[in-house]
Amino acid sequence: MSTVSRESTDPAALPLFAAAPSRPGRVRGGFSMRTHEVGVAPSAAIPMPPRRGRVYNGDLDWSLIAGFRKQASDHLSAALGQDRGRLSAQDQRERGRAIIIELLSSEAAERVADGRDSWTIEEQADMATAIFDALFGLGRLQPLVDDDTVENIIITGHDRVMLELVDGKLVPGPPVADSDEELIEFLVFLASRSEVNARSFSEAQPRLHLRLDGGARLAAAAWVTPRPSVVIRRHRLRQVDLNGMVSLGALSPLAASFLDAAVRAGKSIVVAGSQGAGKTTMVRALCASIPTWESIGTFETEYELHLHEMTEQHPIVHAWEARPGSGERGADGRQAGEFTLAEALFDSFRFNLSRQIVGEVRGHEILAMLKAMESSRGSISTTHAPSATAAIGKLVTCAMEAGAHVTHDYAIRAIAAAIDIVVHVHLETTPLADGTAQRARWVSEIIVVEPGEQAHGYATTSVFRAPAGTRIAVPNVLPDDYRELEAYGFDLRSFHGQQAAS
Repeated sequence: MSTVSRESTDPAALPLFAAAPSRPGRVRGGFSMRTHEVGVAPSAAIPMPPRRGRVYNGDLDWSLIAGFRKQASDHLSAALGQDRGRLSAQDQRERGRAIIIELLSSEAAERVADGRDSWTIEEQADMATAIFDALFGLGRLQPLVDDDTVENIIITGHDRVMLELVDGKLVPGPPVADSDEELIEFLVFLASRSEVNARSFSEAQPRLHLRLDGGARLAAAAWVTPRPSVVIRRHRLRQVDLNGMVSLGALSPLAASFLDAAVRAGKSIVVAGSQGAGKTTMVRALCASIPTWESIGTFETEYELHLHEMTEQHPIVHAWEARPGSGERGADGRQAGEFTLAEALFDSFRFNLSRQIVGEVRGHEILAMLKAMESSRGSISTTHAPSATAAIGKLVTCAMEAGAHVTHDYAIRAIAAAIDIVVHVHLETTPLADGTAQRARWVSEIIVVEPGEQAHGYATTSVFRAPAGTRIAVPNVLPDDYRELEAYGFDLRSFHGQQAAS
């Protein structure tokens, strides 16, 4: 029988609980899957390691990790008992870490007793980290979410993973499960145990929208797609303003000057674009121009703007998040516990808000948003649309989804009266010679919307637009009414100068 030192068998000494491992190890098979009796060890001496830059070793035995995760979850549930609701998330994690230590200690001792190969310190470190991530984090997805170079994670099957990097490049990623079934099982587990907003994910409810711990947003679908589909969006640019968007090449300094003045003047703005075009980032940049003394309300299906966390920039923020219901629908078509954006917007009228920021308009909540725009100045929202003018038609369609009482003419009149400016953000994906792709985003057009007597029922003026084949929107036509933005900092002289030169 082989012998092994305490250093190689004691998980309390693992880098997971001290410092990051210097190199990955290889985990061998042979997990006994015995049920270990686990107590809760003191956790004060178990600090979390830094995660930045961590990656998993490709040789990890993920079936073994899944077995440990199941045991750890069962032991944790038993240990917490009725205390779960009274303990903070950090306290629960500390108990979980202690349980992982005990599980690995027991298994390591049994391996020695049975004469099986022992684990190295590096192998144990990788295992402990992976078990913790499976229990409290995103499992095999966690290193990708922790990677500061990754912006979005796109999954169309457990082994079909694409990563969009912060520089816009699209590259292949590693498998995130050993099978589609395993991926779905983990998503079900993830949805049910979320500490911020638990959701149901099943054949009866085959779609999942979830705000993850840390602020990323996950959207998933299964059973109604050939393979499980998942998109995780990380918002790396939280503290961003219009000057920052200029630095990123998304718009010109003059266009930034116009938008900054428009926000300060209380113009209502809609940011339009395709999925992943950067609409949320643009809204954050616009919100940075709101004076700090103003009271802001945000309305989102899942928190993405995070203005309520930027207390220095936005000291007064009331943040609402929609909540899906559960169980069967009642006679009114609602599920128990459901809380909609329309309800949040209606409630917000009692909060003395200066601005209402709607994360995304997808349906009839547009009516509540229009009421907000009519009752306050400078509202901001987003919608999916292929162009600035198409955004108006999209919002009209959303309004009419409220029912037959909302006519086409009424929707147009209300939208034309409430919305002042539409900013369109363009997304372009270019294939590269190495088989990857490169994405670029920029503001392609800024239009002004006004009520009109034309066939459309409204009139639009393209203030900035990008000529064909270019990526910078340049001055076009400025309505007379918008000359007043000069008082709010708009560089009117430069606009006329560039307009004459174009």
